[in-house]
Amino acid sequence: MDTFSKSDPICVLYTQGIGNKEWREFGRTEVIENTLNPEFVRKFILDYFFEERQNLRFDLRLEKPIVGIPGKKCGNIIVKAEEMGNCRESVMMQFCGNKLDKKDFFGKSDPFLVFYRSNEDGTFTICHKTEVVKNTLNPVWQAFKIPVRALCNGDYDRTIKIECYDWERDGSHDFIGEFSTSYRELSRGQSQFNVYEVINPKKKGKKKKYLNSGTVTLLSFLVDIEVTFLDYIKGGPYQMNAYAMALKAVGEIIQDYDSDKMFPALGFGAKLPPDGRVSHEFALNGNPQNPYCAGIDGVMEAYYQSLKSVCLYGPTNFSPVINHVARYAASVNDGSQYFVLLIITDGVISDMAQTKESIVNASCLPMSIIIVGVGPAEFDAMVELDGDEVRISSRGRYAERDIVQFVPFRDYVDRTGNHILSMARLAKDVLAEIPDQFLSYMRTRGIKPLPAPPPYTPPGYPTQI
Repeated sequence: MDTFSKSDPICVLYTQGIGNKEWREFGRTEVIENTLNPEFVRKFILDYFFEERQNLRFDLRLEKPIVGIPGKKCGNIIVKAEEMGNCRESVMMQFCGNKLDKKDFFGKSDPFLVFYRSNEDGTFTICHKTEVVKNTLNPVWQAFKIPVRALCNGDYDRTIKIECYDWERDGSHDFIGEFSTSYRELSRGQSQFNVYEVINPKKKGKKKKYLNSGTVTLLSFLVDIEVTFLDYIKGGPYQMNAYAMALKAVGEIIQDYDSDKMFPALGFGAKLPPDGRVSHEFALNGNPQNPYCAGIDGVMEAYYQSLKSVCLYGPTNFSPVINHVARYAASVNDGSQYFVLLIITDGVISDMAQTKESIVNASCLPMSIIIVGVGPAEFDAMVELDGDEVRISSRGRYAERDIVQFVPFRDYVDRTGNHILSMARLAKDVLAEIPDQFLSYMRTRGIKPLPAPPPYTPPGYPTQI
C-alpha cells in the first residue's frame, strides 16, 4: 500500500463474549516494516473449548503516506478494517438547531451536521452528513435513515460524535461546535435528554462567560428492522420453540466440525401423508433417498416445513434412529469419520429395552448420542441411558464405553429472557463429553491421528529449507 516502499502491517486480535457479544482486544502483534508477507513473531495463546463457539476477529492495519507535492510531506492516511456487527436495525432520525453561532459576515450561517462513529481504538469514522440549510441560525434538517451498524456497529453504548459546521463554497467550512451522544441515549426519542449544547472547545477556553454555540435537538427517532425469511417463520404458527432453540444452540457449534456441512435430519413419532402411517424414522425434508440438509439453517427449515405436513403422534421410540446412524458408523472403522446423533424429544421413551440394546451395540462404533428432553415430562429413564453412574447394559451385555449424554431443556431456560446465554450453557454442557468419548474410541482401536497438512504458502512466498 506504500508508494515508494511496501506496507508496515500490524495485526490486532479480538475475542467475543458469549452473553453480551462485546468484542474485547486480546492482544496485538508487533509492527513489521516494509513487507507484503508479514510473519509475525508475537503469538496469541488462548484456551480452546470444543463445546463453545469462540469467535475471533483479526484486524489488519496499515499506514500509507499521502503523496502529490514533490519534496513535501503531505501526512499519512490510516486504513483500518472493522467487522460490521450482525445488527439488522435501521433508524430514521431528524434534528433541528437553535441559536447557532453566526458565521457569515453578510448573512447568518449555512449549517450542516457531520456524524462520526467511534472505533475500537478510540478514533472516529465519518458515517453521515446532513444537507446544508442556507442562511439560518435555527435550521431544521431533513429526516434521514441510517443502518445502526454504520452508526455504532450495533453497540448501543458506543460514543457517537456530532459536529456542526457552517458551509463555505470553497470547502473551508467553519466549525461551529460539537457534542457527543450514544444510540441508547438517542433511542429515548424527543425529550429533555436529547437537547444537546453545541460546544466549541476553543471558544470555551478563551471566554470565561462562554455557555455554548447553540443547541441541537432530536425531533424524532424511529427504528426499523430489516426482516428475513426466518422472521416470517418465527412470526407464524411455528415460533422458536424449545426444539428449535436446542437444535440451533447445539447444531451451530457441532456443524463447524463437519467438512461439507450436510446433515441428515430425521423425525420420529408422526403420521405421514398421504395415508397417515406412523413412522419413527422419516426424512424431515421429505426425501428418504437423500435426507441431507445444508447446514443447521437447512435443518431448521426442513423441521418447520415438516410440521406443516406431518401429524405428531406417539409412541416415542428411539431405537430406529439410533440404528439408522449406527448403520453408517459401522461402515467406517479407520477413524476417518465420527458420528454425533442429536435427539430432541418431549416424550417419555416407549421402547426402553430396544433402545438400550441399540446403545450397547453402538458403543463399539465411532458415534456419540446427545439427548435433549424438552417439556414437563419425567425423564428418569433418560438418566439411565446416560450411563455416567452405572454403565448401561442389555441382556447381560455392558456397553463398551459411555456414548450418551442427556440433559433436560428446562434446566437451561433463563427466566430473565436471556436466551443467548442460556443456550450457550446448554450447548456447552451437552457437548462437553464428546472429546473424551471420541478419544476413548480412537485409543481403544489404536488409531493414531494423521499428520497435519503442511501450512499454506502463498505463491511467490519464500520457503525455508
